[in-house]
Amino acid sequence: MRIAIVQQSNGNDLEANLNRSLDLVRQAAAEGAELVLLQELHRSLYFCQTEDTSVFDLAEPIPGPSTERLGALARELNIVIVGSLFEKRAAGLYHNTAVVLERDGTLAGIYRKMHIPDDPGFYEKFYFTPGDATFNDGHSGFTPIQTSVGKLGVLVCWDQWYPEAARLMALSGAELLLYPTAIGWDRNDDDAEQQRQLDAWITVQRAHGVANGLPVLVANRTGFETSPHGDDGIQFWGNSFVCGPQGEFLARAGSDEETVLVVDVDTRRSEAVRRIWPYLRDRRVDAYGDLSKRYRD
Repeated sequence: MRIAIVQQSNGNDLEANLNRSLDLVRQAAAEGAELVLLQELHRSLYFCQTEDTSVFDLAEPIPGPSTERLGALARELNIVIVGSLFEKRAAGLYHNTAVVLERDGTLAGIYRKMHIPDDPGFYEKFYFTPGDATFNDGHSGFTPIQTSVGKLGVLVCWDQWYPEAARLMALSGAELLLYPTAIGWDRNDDDAEQQRQLDAWITVQRAHGVANGLPVLVANRTGFETSPHGDDGIQFWGNSFVCGPQGEFLARAGSDEETVLVVDVDTRRSEAVRRIWPYLRDRRVDAYGDLSKRYRD
């Protein structure tokens, strides 16, 4: 299957950002992509650098205007699109939500970000309610979304540091792990610290691929976004990538340019890899009960 990852820089103009995303999706489809992954919160600047109640005006319902635009493009191009939106679920209830649009333009499913950070420059707990551990219909928050190109284990940004999330998606039959992301550097950190952070981010996600025998798709944004308070900002580090089920790089973007990565992914390799590295077979599920505890004393 040919997939594509869009690595984009964003500005203040919401419509311009969305139009740019759609243009890059068209470019990916022109190169034969059947599945296109957009970065986290691609419609706006990364607004979580500060806490501001007026920012909630950016949120929209799902289905809503952006899913209509993305769905129309998916139908026109006959592809599957994974987007990332600021969802208004109800008055006072907001989520960081990934949406999956099927080839016919319908909404195949959503994933609401489960792990919500609260760190300097990433004040997401102010804006986002964590996704439901169990939905009203009984299915887990970590449930893959069935599409015409396979079962997509969609997670979002901070989720990428948690092996539990990737494992639960794999145990539910995910054929790909997808991470729309917005992560970057504090420019006050020295070069060595910045490199350590980037290496850690890449390594942990490649490890999810290895541990679960699955390809991993990661879409990050690029460019510098000033803090609304004017006290510096975030240099998003790009480096979007695709790796195979043994963690091998299939494609990788640079740090400071918009780009569309288009690469062929052989999902059948997961079966072959799992036969020689049968991690799922050898799991000691009878001994892992304490993983549900916050901490073992």
